[in-house]
Amino acid sequence: GSSQHSLYYQYVVVSEPSKRLPQIIIAGYLDDQLITYYDSQKKEKIPKVSWMKEVDKEDPNYWKDGSDMLKATEQVLQKDLTNVQYRYKQHGGFHTWQTTYGCDVRGNSSIRGYSQYGYDGKTFLSFNKETLSWMTSEPQAHITKSNWDANFEWSQRNKFYLEEECIEWLKKNPSGDSEQQDGGQG
Repeated sequence: GSSQHSLYYQYVVVSEPSKRLPQIIIAGYLDDQLITYYDSQKKEKIPKVSWMKEVDKEDPNYWKDGSDMLKATEQVLQKDLTNVQYRYKQHGGFHTWQTTYGCDVRGNSSIRGYSQYGYDGKTFLSFNKETLSWMTSEPQAHITKSNWDANFEWSQRNKFYLEEECIEWLKKNPSGDSEQQDGGQG
């Protein structure tokens, strides 16, 4: 295996969805291999590698609960994109809101957890788990930063996920390079 083991999730929201491009796509990766997938058209969280199908043996409601949670998250993500477009005074056109969060363990046992949000491919806000606050260099992000910084409970949950849950999950799951993805690149 590699000297780094990583787990991360990417959420992408687009302002102008189409038949071939869902408004929201959420993907989970283990060591850069796609392991779970959800989109706003299918509305179902699905495994993308065979060993992920076994997760429900330990947690029988894993896929159903995951799908339900992501369905509920859709509205929040759509609202985030609308708010950010408004802050940049952009009312039309194609825009994206991205979230990436996860953790990695390096060969020397150093652990890193991160969570960041981006708008049109540029970093909008990044979580600092030491100070439990959001950092930004974008003037348009200051209102969002203030709102998110004020939500202490959410910051605590973020920190716990990044430092505990994510790392635990990484430690008990095989490396993503041990198996080819089901169905090639899809």
